Amino acid sequence: MLPFIVHDARFNALVFGHALLEKLWTGCRWAEGPAYFPAGRYLVWSDIPNNRMMRFDETDGSVSVFRQPSQSSNGNTRDRQGRLVSCEHGARRVSRTEHDGSITVLADRFEGRRLNSPNDVIVKSDDSIWFSDPTYGIDSNYEGTAAESEIGASNVYRIDGRSGAISCVITDRVKPNGLAFSPDESILYVADTGTTHFPEMPSTISAYTMNADGMPVNPRLFATCPDGLFDGFRGDVHGNIWTSSGRSVFCFAPDDTHIGTIPVGEIVGNVCFGGIARNRLYICGQTSLYSLFLNTTG
Repeated sequence: MLPFIVHDARFNALVFGHALLEKLWTGCRWAEGPAYFPAGRYLVWSDIPNNRMMRFDETDGSVSVFRQPSQSSNGNTRDRQGRLVSCEHGARRVSRTEHDGSITVLADRFEGRRLNSPNDVIVKSDDSIWFSDPTYGIDSNYEGTAAESEIGASNVYRIDGRSGAISCVITDRVKPNGLAFSPDESILYVADTGTTHFPEMPSTISAYTMNADGMPVNPRLFATCPDGLFDGFRGDVHGNIWTSSGRSVFCFAPDDTHIGTIPVGEIVGNVCFGGIARNRLYICGQTSLYSLFLNTTG
């Protein structure tokens, strides 16, 4: 039985019929935020309620604790200098782990008020860092510490790569979550999981056009999730979006067409590309880490 479902013939060029979905490890409460480090051939991801970050070694398949406590980290990424950038629910901040292991705080306030609980993070080619800031880490004591929002809204922010200045760039989402740029950085994709607080809302991904000043404008609806949530996602070199979608991973072509599905069997939180050729899709299910080799690269 194939580990995927083809909805559009274009998906056939992105998958191998003989490549299997592999369960690499299990034991998380809520796995999230995978980030791949090619220099060491390892993957780091978050186990939010257990307040730890895990590490998968691609060379021998071993799994170990990367950091505990982790400030209930959620989203992670790698910057252009190979450093780990993390969204921390517990400390309500975005941090960077330096090459010597020390931690630098990149953002914990906006206009003097504490952030809610930074969720997902990406790095642009100009070294700017973009992160979403919904309230999931302060909504309860399960994924962080319950508290009132000082900002009173859930936004997307940009940290300037040179000055470190923080600007608010998106204010029209209810609970902005996953983020990704198109390969040419002309589009910023933003998931909205506001249905967790407003059940009548659909879970969506919106596509923002990047204007001449490098700011996101003119959002259009890119996709609506039929069941569950769009949470974290990443793009490949062809501009396809590979996104968590309930208990599966969906693949959308750049023209918004849902072209393929990878059933996982448990709630999917996030994905990222890794491996020597960047053709291994790592998938964070709720309790487990999975992977599938693809015929495309991240």
